[in-house]
Amino acid sequence: MVGFGKKLRESQIQEWKGYYINYKLMKKKVKRYIEQMEVGAQNRHNVLRDFSLLLDNQIEKIVLFLLEQQGVLAHRLSDIGQDHHTLFQQPNSFSISELQEAYRDVGRDLLRLLNFVEINAVGLRKILKKIDKRFGYKFTDYYVKTRANHPYSQLRQVFRHVGIGAVVGVLSHGLADLQDLQQCQGSYISIYDQPSYSHQDPVLDFIKVAVDRLSNSTNFLQFLGKHAFIIQEELPSPSEDHSVDERYHFMSLLLNLANTFLYMVNTYIIVPTADNYTLSLGAAASVCGVVIGSMAVAQVFSSVYFSAWSNRSYLRPLIFSSIVLLIGNTLYALAFDMNSLVVLLVGRLFCGLGSARAVNRRYISDCVPLKLRMQASAAFVSASALGMACGPALACLLQTNFRIYRFTMNQDTLPGWVMALAWLLYLLWLWMCFKEPTLETEGTLVPYQAEAVGPAVHVAVENGHTQPLLMNSEVKEQDEDGEEENDDAEETRKPVTSIAVAYKLLTPSVKVQLYVYFMLKYAMEIVLAESSLVTEYYFIWSTSNVAIFLACLGLTVLPVNIVIGNYISNLFEERQVLLTSEIMVCIGLLLSFHVMTPYSVTQYVGSALITFVSAEVLEGVNLSLLSKMMSSRLSRGTYNGGLLSTEAGTLARVIADGTITISGYMNENKLLNTTLFPALLICISSIIATFYTYNSLY
Repeated sequence: MVGFGKKLRESQIQEWKGYYINYKLMKKKVKRYIEQMEVGAQNRHNVLRDFSLLLDNQIEKIVLFLLEQQGVLAHRLSDIGQDHHTLFQQPNSFSISELQEAYRDVGRDLLRLLNFVEINAVGLRKILKKIDKRFGYKFTDYYVKTRANHPYSQLRQVFRHVGIGAVVGVLSHGLADLQDLQQCQGSYISIYDQPSYSHQDPVLDFIKVAVDRLSNSTNFLQFLGKHAFIIQEELPSPSEDHSVDERYHFMSLLLNLANTFLYMVNTYIIVPTADNYTLSLGAAASVCGVVIGSMAVAQVFSSVYFSAWSNRSYLRPLIFSSIVLLIGNTLYALAFDMNSLVVLLVGRLFCGLGSARAVNRRYISDCVPLKLRMQASAAFVSASALGMACGPALACLLQTNFRIYRFTMNQDTLPGWVMALAWLLYLLWLWMCFKEPTLETEGTLVPYQAEAVGPAVHVAVENGHTQPLLMNSEVKEQDEDGEEENDDAEETRKPVTSIAVAYKLLTPSVKVQLYVYFMLKYAMEIVLAESSLVTEYYFIWSTSNVAIFLACLGLTVLPVNIVIGNYISNLFEERQVLLTSEIMVCIGLLLSFHVMTPYSVTQYVGSALITFVSAEVLEGVNLSLLSKMMSSRLSRGTYNGGLLSTEAGTLARVIADGTITISGYMNENKLLNTTLFPALLICISSIIATFYTYNSLY
């Protein structure tokens, strides 16, 4: 594997060589600034000013060349357009196939130009990360605040491909027009009447992918996939992608998704009845917080060992997970007849120890081909959302009471028995149908990536395939002058070996985003876990009513992501959506408080819906930003970015459930406000922290 500097040189189009970002020059500048500051010959203010001017010159060079090339393409399209018009006047003068090929030639050159922009965009991000690392993480904040937020920002043009859309529009119209003329014998159908026409030519599909990647344009699948935190920075090389194709097995992927679905069902199936169960065992109803949270406590530890185990196998950890969950649910069900709260808690702890979500993520990242990975990521999140909704819905159907031998079957124990049976059937299915992928040898191991550190950079070649231009890992290399270079000192070849080492690699912006993730999971857990207690006290809701309410909340996940993914995320920057979502979570929490006036169902349901939906939106953009800002060293190994976010979210759930239990020992009428107050404080502090690092979220 080679460093970015060398990859940049190798991937450059030679005739455009002088117009690329001079990454080597800026690296040397950074090194020189460090040496000068160490001896007191330079101060921070001068460094900011000088390096800003250097970047301005580099960006101006890129933008002016981009505009020049757009003009060249526009002129070529104008000439082709004249021939196109003549074709209608004199049908025999020109061949339709010749004009189509002329349009495609322009499309291929446009792909080269998009590739040029994307390489420079990655180079800019990398150099900003580098100087932030060396000078206290303040340069990006300063530069983006003064440059990118300016109305005449040239930096924004690099990242937003200004003017490309018009060229794509002419290409789409011309090719669709010729295709209609060729296939329909002149019955003209505009692309505006038949939008699908614009994607019938392969070159246009490649252009659309490249434009979307550059502009952060997204759709439902992409936005939903971000929640899985397994989107990768760059595509693997052809040889690596071929090895992934060989490891792919559809039934094994389906089994991983089934594991994800069942685990989420297992998590939320007990929420509507946990308070009644604890009361039947002689404990306070608020102890349901401990019962629900004990699963999350165990998951804090299980996430680590499952992440490490998946380095060696996928089948064995899934089998272990299923067995542990089978035991845990059986104990949970038996606790009623044994009249033991301890057995109940042990059962839920076992369920948490069986959390194999790290394995599920890892399998998608390592064993699903690139062309299917986004769909698989979206399926992973959809399975989780469906499980969240189906858990309470299933609990609603288990409102019965009978005995089988000495075992009681009622609304409290049936969730345990049903899930135990489900895991037994899953275990048999897993044993018969799962195909263990062939593990890579150490020398050819494809690193696991739990996140995206930046945009993918690929160049389209004439046969319609793509080839990678950049690699994640960066190593020391010799540049063309014989000077040894190391693109990022913190990005060594070896993955981190502990949570503590991983934490040291986090910049303030990344820490803030992890805190935001903690906040949203805390708020969601408060809303979900205390729902049965709050609704029973204020509205005297039955278990069925609580279950239906929770199921409806879970069912909002996919529709909300459709709206955000297809529309909102294409209109606003991710950091804008992030801040707005945080504010909406805060508003939802404020509306949830019971102050003086009678507490109504409308107030509770409306505020819970605002909080939950806003947190769902927040999760997508938060993980997307996290993936771009994290060090690439955290993209692989056991202690990766995915594990850090999982631990942050799980810790939030543990603390939220603990808060519910502690608050339950106060007066019941104070439970709601007591649990909401810390959530509100955490939310407000996260908004302040986001404002502080806002200009670094670029």
